[in-house]
Amino acid sequence: MRSSEAKDHSVAGAASGPHPEPPPPHSEHTRGSAGGVRGCAGGTARPGGGRPGPGRLMEDPRFPQSPPDMDDLHVIDSDVSAAVGRVLEDHLAERVERACALDPVFGRDLAERVARFTLDGGKRMRSRFVWWALRACGGGPREAEAALRVGAALELIQTGALVHDDVMDDARLRRGRPALHVDVAAQYADTVPQALGPRFGEAAAILAGDLSLAWADDLVATVGTAQVAVRDLWSAMRTEMVAGQYLDLHGQATASRSLARAIRAACLKSALYSVERPLALGAALAGADPARGEALCAAGRRVGIAFQLRDDLADVFGDPRRTGKPVGGDIRAGKPTYLVALAQARAEATGDRHGLAVLRRSLGRADLSDSRLEEVRDVLVTTGARAVVEARIERLVTQGMRHLQSVPLEPEGRQRLRDLLHATAGTTPATPSSAAAAPVAPAGAPPGEAPPPGTQDDGTHTSFLLAAGAEGAVR
Repeated sequence: MRSSEAKDHSVAGAASGPHPEPPPPHSEHTRGSAGGVRGCAGGTARPGGGRPGPGRLMEDPRFPQSPPDMDDLHVIDSDVSAAVGRVLEDHLAERVERACALDPVFGRDLAERVARFTLDGGKRMRSRFVWWALRACGGGPREAEAALRVGAALELIQTGALVHDDVMDDARLRRGRPALHVDVAAQYADTVPQALGPRFGEAAAILAGDLSLAWADDLVATVGTAQVAVRDLWSAMRTEMVAGQYLDLHGQATASRSLARAIRAACLKSALYSVERPLALGAALAGADPARGEALCAAGRRVGIAFQLRDDLADVFGDPRRTGKPVGGDIRAGKPTYLVALAQARAEATGDRHGLAVLRRSLGRADLSDSRLEEVRDVLVTTGARAVVEARIERLVTQGMRHLQSVPLEPEGRQRLRDLLHATAGTTPATPSSAAAAPVAPAGAPPGEAPPPGTQDDGTHTSFLLAAGAEGAVR
């Protein structure tokens, strides 16, 4: 079950620009480390000394201790990921300390693992979307602390999603290291009976994911009683994540290859959660007017779907040295991705019996060999599915950029969002003429039907992607 950001895949094509932030989101952010959290065995809460009180940034010459008192937010602008990391270190140090006080075994086995997972690695893409939406909509020092807290909460909810994701997928690796359930099982390999070891590791990981989700909610609860809109968005996003994951699970179990269902699941579990909702949270914190909020959501919806489509491509065609996971995991698990659904639809439309046979005998085969996987890649290429998906990624991003340009935003914030959206989808900025040529599908377009799979991408199917994803979504 691939969750939202999915598998932390690394893809090429990140946008470049003159700004030091954001870095390409498909590269690992490694500033945080396990050494920044007080463990059950003692030690310092973080490098450099004692732990500040809750909500205060780690002592550092670049960062004042209390973000709401800051007169100049450019120090955070220069490295949003680091600022969010410091809030996480505060929160996690306190939570791990409490967990260890409850019980050292619980604290060591689960709480410390959640803290390490959250701090050590990850792109912090969602928290950067919150920050730059806030800044683009004119948010200032008064809202800065809340934005960093919400961003940190998104990192924790992502930890829970990925830990649960690995259990559902029976994935062995995450970010190039043993998945949490595998790590726990290995720790107790000499203690727990061999037949129970894997199940024990999975059960522990489910609890660790639940713990991370609870800690995320705790952080959101601190943003202030006035932020009703933030809590409403957070609640909607939590439900959307579960719905998207279940649709993904349902499609995998039933071998569904529906184009509409594939993109619907992608919208709920990835587009909304990874891009649109973080942008909406930042806009809400800034008190943005409806027009700006809607434009950011429309841009986020399009780029979010493009992000999931890019992730589908990376799983099949990516480099394991960059993704940190074996290639072809979606194929072996039989996941109902849009890429595969499109390849099957096009093979059926053209009478490609060989392509259909390859897909039928390969999808869902956990023991699929590398040579058989190469056959699947060939089908994805020869049916034109790969090329169509790549073209639609470009079109969706172009439309997203037009929405971003459609409302007044702070220039610096708009540019940072533009860079981050391009990097998230693995695209490069389009020229003004090509951007102007792409039609903008309304964010609330009614559901439509997919065009015949053999047709060219004239923009109609892109509108279908958005309609299929938007139908019924909580706005």
